[in-house]
Amino acid sequence: MTVRVGLTGGIASGKSTVSAILAELGAVVIDADALARDVVARGTPGLAAVVAEFGPALLTPDGDLDRPAMGALVFGDPDARRRLEAVIHPLVHERSAQLEAEAAADAVVVHDIPLLAEVGRAGSFDAVIVVDAPPELQVSRMVQERGWTHDDAESRIAAQATREARLAIATHVVDNTGSLDDLREQVERIYGELAGRA
Repeated sequence: MTVRVGLTGGIASGKSTVSAILAELGAVVIDADALARDVVARGTPGLAAVVAEFGPALLTPDGDLDRPAMGALVFGDPDARRRLEAVIHPLVHERSAQLEAEAAADAVVVHDIPLLAEVGRAGSFDAVIVVDAPPELQVSRMVQERGWTHDDAESRIAAQATREARLAIATHVVDNTGSLDDLREQVERIYGELAGRA
């Protein structure tokens, strides 16, 4: 039996690292962010739908989606973000369902969804893994590792679900305040439990 798992965490929580460890352990990882890029790649119906909604100013000279321009538009405008999500989310959902259908019958299928708490789909999974780190650690990681300003980091955190909202949907919490070895040990234990149910 396939075990369907939602994986989420705030920005700079370490979710991508956990996702990579799960893939190493044998999980089928379906990355919603990667799919969100794929469904609006040049020449796709998804990109055409975004242009129809927001206009051609969001295209680069080469005809790709201008991600920085799109990000600047939607991060300050909740209505624009909802309009973008109305185009992209159904396409991502359809593609992830296709990928899940291709997985082995006894697979642990992990849906890596950064905005799982925001989109209200936690109940559709057999388990939800939340990668957790305190906001001050998230901010310091964004400033040190990504070169962001303190204000940019805090505004990005504020645009996401609260830490409490994410923890409320968790069936498994990965505490990412320690070493990489600590993180791996937690993920291996959780994966073992999930694989035992498959």
